Amino acid sequence: MALIIAREIQFRGYGDTRAVSLTGSEGMVMRYLLQREVAQPGEIAAATGLQRSNLSTLLRALESKGLLQRRTSREDRRGVTVHLTARGAENYALVRREWAANVARAADNDTRHLDAALALLGKIEAGLTATRPQHGVPDALRLEE
Repeated sequence: MALIIAREIQFRGYGDTRAVSLTGSEGMVMRYLLQREVAQPGEIAAATGLQRSNLSTLLRALESKGLLQRRTSREDRRGVTVHLTARGAENYALVRREWAANVARAADNDTRHLDAALALLGKIEAGLTATRPQHGVPDALRLEE
């Protein structure tokens, strides 16, 4: 159901021309960076369930959109760290406002059970993430775009 709702909202596009549309996988990477601002690609891959090769492509795409930067790691000059840009944070805020407005309109602005719904969705997300197989995500379930 959540995927259908997300697709319906994406189908409508954004009213604010500054908003950059993202794929589902790009959105997962951006949400992860919004929580941390700086991360190593391996951390992002593990947290999102993406393969490193696919993540590299996603990072290039997000960097070309100005939403993140990749920098040489200070600790290990061979490594890279991924940094959220101000544009990335602004885009998240724009998109979140538009999604919230769409959801509110679709629910006739009925927010009586919103807190309970968000709490339940958060619990489901945390439970699924915590019980993710340690050996990685099966190929048939990998999120690739």
